[in-house]
Formats: sequence, C-alpha cells, structure tokens
Amino acid sequence: MKKTKRNAVLVIIAFLLVLGVAIYTAIFGVADRGKVEYIKLGLDLKGGLSVTYEIQEDDYSDKDLEDTKYKIEKRVEAYTNEYSVYEDGDKKITAEIPGVTNADEILEALNIEGKLEFLDPDNYTKWSQGQEYEAALTGDDIKNATAGIDSDNGNDNVVQLAFTDEGAQKFADVTAANVGKVVYIIYDNKVVSAPTVQSAITGGSAEINKIGSYEEAEQLATTIRIGALPLTLKQVRSNIVGATLGSDAISTSLKAGAIGIALVFLIMIIVFRIPGLVASFALAFYTILDLLVINLFNVTLTLPGIAGVILSVGMAVDANVIIFTRIKEELADGKSVKQAVKGGFHNALSAIIDGNVTTLIAALVLGIFGTGTIKGFAITLAIGVVLSVFTALAVSQSLLTALVNLGVADAKYFGVAREPKKTNFVKAGKFCMLGSLIVIIACFCMMPVNNKSKGSPLNFSVEFAGGTSLTVGFDKEYSLSEAESDIVPVIAEAAGIGEAGISVQTVSGTNEIVFKMPELSDDGTDDSQMSKVRTALTDKLGADVKEANVISGSVSSEMSKNAIFSVILAAILMLIYIAIRFHDVKFGASAVIALLHDVAMVFCLYIILRLTVGNTCIACLLTIVGYSINATIIIFDRIRENIDIMRPKKATYKDIVNLSINQTFSRTIYTSLTTFVTIFVLYIMGVASIKEFALTLMAGIIIGAYSSVCITGPLWYTMKTKLGKARKDGLE
Repeated sequence: MKKTKRNAVLVIIAFLLVLGVAIYTAIFGVADRGKVEYIKLGLDLKGGLSVTYEIQEDDYSDKDLEDTKYKIEKRVEAYTNEYSVYEDGDKKITAEIPGVTNADEILEALNIEGKLEFLDPDNYTKWSQGQEYEAALTGDDIKNATAGIDSDNGNDNVVQLAFTDEGAQKFADVTAANVGKVVYIIYDNKVVSAPTVQSAITGGSAEINKIGSYEEAEQLATTIRIGALPLTLKQVRSNIVGATLGSDAISTSLKAGAIGIALVFLIMIIVFRIPGLVASFALAFYTILDLLVINLFNVTLTLPGIAGVILSVGMAVDANVIIFTRIKEELADGKSVKQAVKGGFHNALSAIIDGNVTTLIAALVLGIFGTGTIKGFAITLAIGVVLSVFTALAVSQSLLTALVNLGVADAKYFGVAREPKKTNFVKAGKFCMLGSLIVIIACFCMMPVNNKSKGSPLNFSVEFAGGTSLTVGFDKEYSLSEAESDIVPVIAEAAGIGEAGISVQTVSGTNEIVFKMPELSDDGTDDSQMSKVRTALTDKLGADVKEANVISGSVSSEMSKNAIFSVILAAILMLIYIAIRFHDVKFGASAVIALLHDVAMVFCLYIILRLTVGNTCIACLLTIVGYSINATIIIFDRIRENIDIMRPKKATYKDIVNLSINQTFSRTIYTSLTTFVTIFVLYIMGVASIKEFALTLMAGIIIGAYSSVCITGPLWYTMKTKLGKARKDGLE
C-alpha cells in the first residue's frame, strides 16, 4: 500500500514538473527554440512578402501561364505551406509569402529561371559566344534530383540526378561521343559542373558536385525537380504587407481562446468533478504541447490552421468525456471507484481509437494530396489528434489512477450516471432525415435564383473568383483596423458591394493600402464602379488610386483538383476503415452519408446568408467533417457493443439503436457544449473578419450534434433492416 501511494505521488510530481517545463518553454523558450511567439504565422495573421513579376514574352499561351504560376507555387512550398500566387493585371504575376525573416533567400529562389541543360564542347562554345545552340539534354530529361554528400571526395555536397529512360539514352549517347572531353552542365545560365568523360555512362544518372553547402544542394535539387519556368519573369516590385485579418486578430483570438478553455475547464469540473479537474490539467498540458509541436515542425499557422487546433482541442475534450461517462456507468453498476476507473478507460478505448484514427486518415490524406490552406489545416489536425489520444489515454489515466491510489475514492466525487431516457430516436430519425432533405434541396434550388438576381450562385471570395486590386495612397498612415472602419465602407458604398467582400493589406513603410474586392466594372464612364470608387476615395479621403488591376483567383485549378481528390479519397478510406472495424459496410456508408449531410447543411448557410466562399469556408467545412465523423463513431461503437450483448437475447435492432443513442446522448451534449463555448467566445470577442468563420463553425457544431443523434443511428438501422437479414429474422 505504501509503495502504491509513493508511486502515485511520484506520478503527480513528475507530471507537474513536465507541465512546468512545458509552460517555461512556451513562454521563454530554450536555446532560441520553443517559444510560442516564434510560431510562424500566415499572411492572414501576420502578413509577409509580396513580390510582383512581369512576363517578358508578348505571346504566350494560357497553359504556359498556368504552368508558371504552378511552378512558382511549388518553389514557395519549399519554405511554407501557406501562400498566395495569382495574376495581377496584364502580364503580371504576384506571389505572397508569409513571414519576412528569410525574404532575400525566398526572392533569390523565386528569381531563378531554373533551366538545366547538358552541352557538348561544340554547343558549349556556341552558348558561351551567344550563338544558337542545341542542348544534348534538358531538365525535361530529369526524373528526379536529390541532395547528397560524396564521402569519397571529402564530404563534398552534391546533387544526384536520375534520368528518364529517354534521358538515360541521350546521356549515354553524348558521353560515348565525347570520351576524353568535357560535358558541361549549365543551370540558370551558369556552368555548375564540367566533368571530363572517362567512358560512356549508361547507368542513367549523373552528379553535380562542389556545391557550397548542403542547404544549397537541397534548394538546387528542389528547383531542378520542379523544372524551369515556361515564361521569362522580371521582378518589378516587392513589398512587406500587413496581415489581412489585422494585428488585433491574434491578440483577441488568444484572449478568446484562453477564456473559452477556462470555461471548458469549469464545465468539466462541474459535470465530472474530480475526473473533470484531472481532465483540466491534462487539457492544459495538451494545449501547450500542441503549440510546442507546431513550433517544432515549423508549421505556418493561419486561420484554417487555427481551425485544426480548435477541432483537435474539441477531440481531446471528447476523449475525456467518453472516458468519464464510462466511469459513471461503471459506478452505477455498483463497482468500486478503482474498478470503475479501470473499466471506464478500458471500455472507452475502442471508441477513442476508432474516432481518432478515422480523423487521422482524413488528415493524412489532406496533408499528402492537399495544398496551401488544406495542407495547413491537415498538419495541425494530425498533430492535434496524436497528442489528444496521448493526453487522454496516458496523462488523464495516470493522474486519475494516482489520485484514486492516494485515497480519493469516494463515489460522490466522481458522479454516477443517470438512467438513460428512452427516447425513440429511430422513429424521430425518419422525420429528421426527410426534413433535412427538404431543407438541403430548397437551399440548393436557391443557387440559380441567386445567380440570376445577384450575378453568381454563391458569394465567391477574391481567392476563388478573382477580382479587382486597388493600391491606394493616403496622406497619412492607417492601421488595418482603421482602414476597415473608415475606408472600406466608403469603397463598399461607392461600388455597391458588401463590406465583407473587401480585404485589406497595409504596405509596410508607406501610406499605401491594397484593397482586393470582386471585379469592378470599368468601361471608362462616370457610371462605372471603378470611376465611382476613385471619385469617392478622392473626394471623401483625399486618396490617390495609384494602381488598379484585375487579378485572378489565388486558388488555382490544380489546387482545386487536389482538394476535391483528397476529400473524396479521404471519404473512401474512412468508409473502408469503418466497414472493416465494425464488420459492416453499412456503418461506413451511414457515416459518409451523414458527413455529406453535415457539409450540405452548413453550405446552406453560405447560400442563404450569402456568406463569403473562400479559404475560410474550406477551413470551416473541413472542421465540420472531422468533428462529425468523431461524433458518429462514438454512437456506432456503442451500437457495436450492444449488438454483442443484446442480440443473443433476441433484442431488435431498433431497441439496440435507441438504447445506444440514449446512452451516448450526454456525451454528445457535453462535447458539443464545450466546443461550442470555445467558438462562441471567439465569435463574441473576435474581430469582424473572424466572426463569419466562428458563426458557421457554431452552426456546424449544432448540425453535427443533430446528425449524430438523429440521423446516423436511424440511417444505419434503415439500411440494416431494409438491405440486411434482420427483416427475414423478424428482429428488425
């Protein structure tokens, strides 16, 4: 007994020490690492570098333009997963990259033409004299390029090139024809290697050596893999731009997050008592650990990334709620506190694992195949899922077990589960499914009406649909919040558009501000939107429109394809996993249909309220997918468990489904309440640009709770009885 208590004390002391170290690291850092304020923030939260290039060719195809934008995006991805690349007026491309600590390095990488060529001696002479020449091989003949170290040559930094089949044959031919001579490797119009050929090389590989540093070798390999830019670009402008959400967005979001988490702790303690107190410490540790890991992996945090963090916090709370609800049930069965704690964690294990693995599958697929916003969301979600499982199953369990071993074993401090109500959710589910279907159809029928009356079926943001960019000079410097309150209403009124559709970016070190909005009409008359905006800015604010351009959407067709593909693949893999784990494909089908329902219902808000459809919308919908699938898994896990218990007793599937939903109803309410409270505080305290995001997220939480209780179980029951053997057995 003494040894057990001693071990319990050691567990608590060890946890408090680790928590203290984590807090210290988050606040002060260790060796210039770990400090939370070092977390990289995206363009929306902190701003960054904006660089504009002018296309030098007069005649080029749309494909060349798209390929050039795509390859610029790939180059930027070497530094950050969050960026924006778009057409900026006639013959211009602008790239916006968050953060400016390595601006010179990024500019150098973007300014590289990236053309790789292999020249024999004759063509090298022509090249060096500015004459027309023919390359033996080009970058198109390269299959892969990787950085390496040649230990045989004094640890020389190299780039190893692997040729395509056609490239390998070309290289074999050029080396066979030039034995004893030099073959020149030209990159970005510079000789980077000039080896003397000893014999024909038929292995399908080559090497660029004598590179200054390994980092340079990695950068060179990356640029070679991406390939040369199809168009010649000239840098015409670079600026440091401010955050699109404003500097207040970070501080207010942090305050809202702190208050929201404090309220979550309070709810957990009131509802679950001692386990709730333990969960509060575990969740505090989880939150700090999550931020430290995000910092460690150098993840760029944007509003969608914050959505991933919020979702993972909700899942961490959910895991604890599942466990503590199970403990209450064990106590209600008359077990001792020690037995109840052990049984509660054991019984909750399958639901926690299945729910988090399903979400992790989605996060991994989105992270691998997604780009930009989606990748950022996926990375933060994946980190959060792994850490939430760890804190629930390791930290919470260790602390709670330690307290019980120290004598905190009175059942009144743990709460006892009430007898579940006997609501007939299967019967109600039929009406809920019909009602949801009617709402969804009605909302989607509004899209052609919107298209006719408002010019577009949805209120697409500039990120998606492109628009007009105005660079405006003022006689004084405005902060972003001042620009939003004093200038945006002037532009919106003159153009006849909503204020929510106008984004603002300050230009560091100047009195200029960049406004992006839906495309303004500009036919040269005084009645055009552009003329009215120019006049209003001049007359009311004494401003000067220095530049006006039509810009493309920053979400490219390639990014859209990747997003759609990754979401579909994630849904298929989740269906397969659920079908395997639950030994019934109907569970997987029901879960995916419920996901589609939740996404469609939230999307209805964007149709009815004309909310802006942009990156924020993507973040919201992805968050709802992750949240809803977890809630669905909890109910399905209980149905699976009750089937094993009740089917041998000839219970009907209707009774099993109704009992399972009633048993998990409190978990659904508590989890939804805690997550909703966090978002609600963000909505109340957040800046205007975040309120729309918080509003749709709150709606999504309510819809997710509704579908998990009223649709998923009844839908599975309908499939099981209509498509399965239950009807034949008379046990439907």
